[in-house]
Amino acid sequence: MSETADKKKNITIMDVARQAGVSKMTVSRVLNKKELVKASTRERIFDAMKELNFRPNAMARSLAGGQSLYVGLIYANPSYFYLSELLFGAMDACRDRGHHVLVDQAYNISDLTDPAYIEQRFFEMGVHAVIIAPPLSEVSEVVQNIEGAGINLVCIGTKPEGDRLSVRMDDLSASDDLIQYLIDLGHQKIGIVEGPSDHKLASQLRRDGFQRAMDRNNLEVPANYVASGDFTMHSGMVAARQLLATEPRPTAIFASNDDMAIGAINAAYELGLRVPEDVSIAGFDDTQMASSVWPPLTTVRQPIRDMASRAIDLLELKHHGEPIKSLSTTLEYELIVRASSGPPKE
Repeated sequence: MSETADKKKNITIMDVARQAGVSKMTVSRVLNKKELVKASTRERIFDAMKELNFRPNAMARSLAGGQSLYVGLIYANPSYFYLSELLFGAMDACRDRGHHVLVDQAYNISDLTDPAYIEQRFFEMGVHAVIIAPPLSEVSEVVQNIEGAGINLVCIGTKPEGDRLSVRMDDLSASDDLIQYLIDLGHQKIGIVEGPSDHKLASQLRRDGFQRAMDRNNLEVPANYVASGDFTMHSGMVAARQLLATEPRPTAIFASNDDMAIGAINAAYELGLRVPEDVSIAGFDDTQMASSVWPPLTTVRQPIRDMASRAIDLLELKHHGEPIKSLSTTLEYELIVRASSGPPKE
């Protein structure tokens, strides 16, 4: 192959941007959303493409034609069960609508607070629509930088704000209902495994719901009935060991997600305790593992797949410029009672 042919083959959008004197993101916008770039700049970019014999790839042509969405699902969540539910929900919705999902892990959240990094990263992924879940969706700089790059965005698990698209559930009421169920079973000594501080909204709302139910029933929460985890199974096991070593021992433990609740079940067995005869354990999310572990886990069913599907719906409407009735969607939760909970010992 000649040197000239080899050069033509390897021409990239970076080369086009350099030739036209613009950023890579501006070239991407011309390919994806021509209305965002003024006519003179667009003409200069097309001239550069012609001079360099540049041909957009299939993904770029599809986006420019508006036929398919390439949606980036960006995550920094330690719960693989939660992520699998979110991913399957997004994939199912995209398959039904002829769109595509590209998954990317944010290894360092601070990178996403840099606007230049966001433009480069999302350009490399070839996406122009993004879904982010906690904790990313709770970092204002990340959200603002994605929006500032001209990329359509839906935030999962956040409160409504301005004209931002969001999908969530009522974590506060859900955890309140779960704790009330345990109280109605007869439990008064209830411990909690909190979620991590970087999941500000979900962790705090679930703790607040727990406390609201306890206060309403005039039940105290001693300091040693509160332990912290990071939404992983191992952290739930460590936290539950701490709670189960207290005197008097709690008769029930609420873990702020299913992974930590499963870790708590393992800790109970490790200590020779029976679930639920010696200690009831409940979680939050209703991931697939919640019904697979023994005993099956009492939990709150968070509609994770439905939230991802609704996010795709919103991005599709936004992409095609169609009216959106509600910028924020709150989906229903469900209390799922299984064998990991029961009345306390007399």
